[in-house]
Amino acid sequence: MSTDTQAPQTITTTLRPIDREGLLGFAEKGRNNPGMRGTNKVHTVTEGQYRTISHVNGHEVVVDEPLHLFGQDTAPAPGEIVLSGLGGCLAVGITAVATWKQVKLSKLELFLEGDIGNSAAWGAGGAENLPPEMGFQAIRVKVLIEGDASRQTLDEIVQHANFYSPVANTMRNPVDFAISLTD
Repeated sequence: MSTDTQAPQTITTTLRPIDREGLLGFAEKGRNNPGMRGTNKVHTVTEGQYRTISHVNGHEVVVDEPLHLFGQDTAPAPGEIVLSGLGGCLAVGITAVATWKQVKLSKLELFLEGDIGNSAAWGAGGAENLPPEMGFQAIRVKVLIEGDASRQTLDEIVQHANFYSPVANTMRNPVDFAISLTD
């Protein structure tokens, strides 16, 4: 029996980094032009029932409804896609802020829940709800984050990213919205 004891080694790997210099250059452009805006474009095509395919910059996003809502359950529901977009936006922001603060992240996971109802049945004869009564009524996000910084610093990074998140702010604040038939 060997008496040779070795302390266990901790192997820490970091997440694939983003280009910090590119990020700093992008931030400088924003400081120099605070009114700068881009435009996201999506083309959504319905296949049948509730299944749709959205064409987004060379990618496809499939959306469906679950069986109990008369869909085929072949893809996430629209509300789940919204939460996915929020989670992705927050993760981008957290990664950017950590990079800016020169904190190397080794783990970043977000767990999102949103309370949503559809008693109006999409306006097809259900409850006569007003817009503030429809859609997400509450959203909760828990962040599992690890990196080479204190828990307090990691929390500051998360809170800072949340404050500046374009998608989170779209959900928190009213936005001009227009819908019409094509010409």
